[in-house]
Amino acid sequence: MLRLLLTTVIKILVVLLIAIISFCLGVYLRKRFAEGEIGSAEREAESIRLEAKKNAEVIKKEASINAKEEALKIKNEAEKDCKERKNEVQRLEKRIAQKDDALDKREETLNKKSATLEKKEEQLNAKLESIEDIRKEAQQIKDKQLEELERISGLTTDQAKEYILESVRSDVTHETALIIKEAEAEAKRTADKKAKEIISSAIQRCAADHVAETTVSVVNLPNDEMKGRIIGREGRNIRTLEQLTGINFIIDDTPEAVILSGFDAMKREIARIALEKLIIDGRVHPARIEEMVEKARKEVENSIREDGESASFETGVHGLHPELIRLLGKMKFRTSYGQNVLQHSVEVAYLCGIMAAEIGEDVTLAKRAGLLHDIGKSIDHDIEGTHIELGVQLCKKYHESPIVINAVEAHHGDVEPQSIIAVLVQAADAISAARPGARKETLETYIKRLQALESIADTYDGVEKSFAIQAGRELRVMIVPEKVSDDELVILARDIANKIENELEYPGSIKVSLIRESRAVDYAKSSKVN
Repeated sequence: MLRLLLTTVIKILVVLLIAIISFCLGVYLRKRFAEGEIGSAEREAESIRLEAKKNAEVIKKEASINAKEEALKIKNEAEKDCKERKNEVQRLEKRIAQKDDALDKREETLNKKSATLEKKEEQLNAKLESIEDIRKEAQQIKDKQLEELERISGLTTDQAKEYILESVRSDVTHETALIIKEAEAEAKRTADKKAKEIISSAIQRCAADHVAETTVSVVNLPNDEMKGRIIGREGRNIRTLEQLTGINFIIDDTPEAVILSGFDAMKREIARIALEKLIIDGRVHPARIEEMVEKARKEVENSIREDGESASFETGVHGLHPELIRLLGKMKFRTSYGQNVLQHSVEVAYLCGIMAAEIGEDVTLAKRAGLLHDIGKSIDHDIEGTHIELGVQLCKKYHESPIVINAVEAHHGDVEPQSIIAVLVQAADAISAARPGARKETLETYIKRLQALESIADTYDGVEKSFAIQAGRELRVMIVPEKVSDDELVILARDIANKIENELEYPGSIKVSLIRESRAVDYAKSSKVN
């Protein structure tokens, strides 16, 4: 056992010795390898340092050469610039010297001219003094001549002036009258002929029938028993009808008929349609009446839109705002002096288009202005304001062109027309309104219009009496011959016509005739005594 243990110990020691020797040998070898690596790195670093030093010296030499070349270049440029500036300074100095010489010469010339002007001024002063003496002498001669003329004529200077002015005034009045007559004759020979041709052609090509609108409608009944059902128990049905429609229902002895009376044509149409529906249905009581009136109101509203679209289509006016189309249709239920406003507007559109085509204007725009000229009448019963003001507001609201707006505003002469189309609308409106049977007029309105014509003429000095004849189409004025001469007669006729145009509204034209005559009256008395 001991030997085995000893052997084991020896083996362990040998292993340990070998391990120590191996470790020492490894450390030595590693150190030697590291020293070799370090030496190699030091040699490589030294090589790089030497190479860098050589490159730096090369770069330094190149930079030095470049700097010298740049400095030489800058120096050359500076010398060149300096030379150019020097030459410029020399040129400027030369020019300044030349200008100084020129100024010296000019100053010398001015001095000579100044001396000459002084001499001329002295001569002019001498002449002025001579002229003043001559003027005083002439004034003295003139005064003596005036005194001699006053002595010979027996008139003072003021009296002679007044006589000459009166003579000139008379001559000017005579010449003015002649000019007016010639101008009117020339205008009538050209403008009237052409205008009559255009207007007569437009009227012939647009011959429309006119029927005066009334304020009543008649609804036929199947039998007289229906009258009692319409009246209802204690009159409740007819009261409901009148309350819902705003129209008077007249049930009298007229056989098989009910008369609807009211000034609002639209409400009257609603009442007529509602009553006809009730008659067909047969059930007449307040609830059914209310239902039928509402249906009738919707039907009339649809009819209004269809009528507006139809008018727009017939006249060829497209692109109107839907609300303007509705308002056009509404004018079917609006009348003016008994004339249906929608029919009147359509006719004015046709007339405007025809006349615009004759004179080469825009036909489509003329029709549009004619169709919309009375659009304000569709709402003037509901909104305060004249139909012209309301029409202008509507056209502006729905973005119509300035020409259309001016035509609407000027068609009754409230403002000056700013285009030929506005003038055509005025003419077409007057033609449509003046057609025989187109409008009806109350006796009171007719008399007032005639009195207004006569009162305008009576305001002028020299008018003895005036008479409105031919239903107001002509105004005849009797003139006092002692107050108005023949030449002044022409001017007075023009003044009266202008005042009528500015103050009155009327369809068509009014002829103003002035009559001036002198009469001598005497009586032969009988010498016989019975």
